[in-house]
Amino acid sequence: MVTPSASVAPTGHLQSASTALLTDHYELTMLQAALRSGEAHRRCVFEPFPRRLPEGRRYAVLAGTGRFLDALEQFRFGEAEIADLRARKVVDEETCDWLAAYRFTGDISGYAEGECFFPGSPVLVVEASFAEGVLLETLALSILNHDSAIASAASRMTAAAGDRPCIEMGSRRTHEEAAVACARAAYLAGFARTSNLEAGRRYGVPTTGTSAHAFTLLYDSEREAFAAQLAALGTGTTLLVDTYDVMTAVRTAVELAGPQLGAVRLDSGDLIVQAHEVRALLDSLGATDTRIIVTSDLDEYAIAALQAAPVDGYGVGTALVTGSGAPTSSMVYKLVAREDASGTMQPVAKKSKDKLSVGGRKWALRRLGASGRAEAEVVGIGARPDDDGNDRTLMVDLVRGGERIDTGDLAAARARHTASRAELPRQATQLQRGEVCIPTHYEP
Repeated sequence: MVTPSASVAPTGHLQSASTALLTDHYELTMLQAALRSGEAHRRCVFEPFPRRLPEGRRYAVLAGTGRFLDALEQFRFGEAEIADLRARKVVDEETCDWLAAYRFTGDISGYAEGECFFPGSPVLVVEASFAEGVLLETLALSILNHDSAIASAASRMTAAAGDRPCIEMGSRRTHEEAAVACARAAYLAGFARTSNLEAGRRYGVPTTGTSAHAFTLLYDSEREAFAAQLAALGTGTTLLVDTYDVMTAVRTAVELAGPQLGAVRLDSGDLIVQAHEVRALLDSLGATDTRIIVTSDLDEYAIAALQAAPVDGYGVGTALVTGSGAPTSSMVYKLVAREDASGTMQPVAKKSKDKLSVGGRKWALRRLGASGRAEAEVVGIGARPDDDGNDRTLMVDLVRGGERIDTGDLAAARARHTASRAELPRQATQLQRGEVCIPTHYEP
């Protein structure tokens, strides 16, 4: 799959419809009760954070912040949304009137998109009235949980692939809108391209694609199919060679395209054995620069197993868009501080068994050792944690006074992920199950 599109600037998020009903019923009933009691306007701090990482994972990658900020800009209760709430009697008239005028006017800070995170990391801090902040729970979690799960899986895959490029091709294995988000998250975490055209249009992710088995089966012979593809796409294209007999197909491909053939794709069988056999055959035919792309239900473990094979790139689908077994990031959205009757901010936290939260507004930094490697995640409660001289502050401003500050630059997030992962201890990218690679420390 190496017929890439030209790189173009993204057009930005194209969604214009309201995102206000992409939420849960109870958020509006809490709002109604708080409005009626007169407490809805108390200043509050809400924090999405992960209680834990998926079992065996050593780090996670934050993705979706840009998409959340896009969605926040469209979080408006227009006439259609208000009419629906009235018709279904979700909330009372007072609440409908309040929602009709809703605009988020608070502050949001958090980890920069692309940053690695750990259990307890305050990846987002929402400071607003209770009324304004409580409505954002599902919006924030649905985006951050999903996108971070995909980015975390993608990061493990690109780490296993090393310098070999990975292509995202999982659109057919997930929801149509989730496919676009998956492509964005995968690109953030190091994937080179995607097959998804909407991700190319919406976010500027480079796209690529050539043909599937259906194209070969259309023709009376594999030779005719290859000739048609070469005539349309040029000798730099990728020919799918496993429809019938792989070795015969490779010979035919080189005969038709010559040594300038761009690549061949293997999509079935023992990929390690086939890659060695195909490489030897290509070289014997003079096609020494023809690359070998492998697909077929790859995950990070399969990619790692192919490290010693003469493979030039990987196409990944199902495992990526399902988070490689971890389709969520275990994030929760909790009220951690609120204004009391005197106007003083007070830390609050639930103490349910196995679901403890840490109250108080959080700040975070990454503690670095003398070598520049991360040693701990340090979370300050109620105050910024002390920097011992070479630590790195993790929190950035995203929204101030309701105005968006962060632009959601995907290229910047992609570069940030590369730098953040490189900063972790070496064991972070090991695929064997293990503990989180650095501990989280709280400083009161």
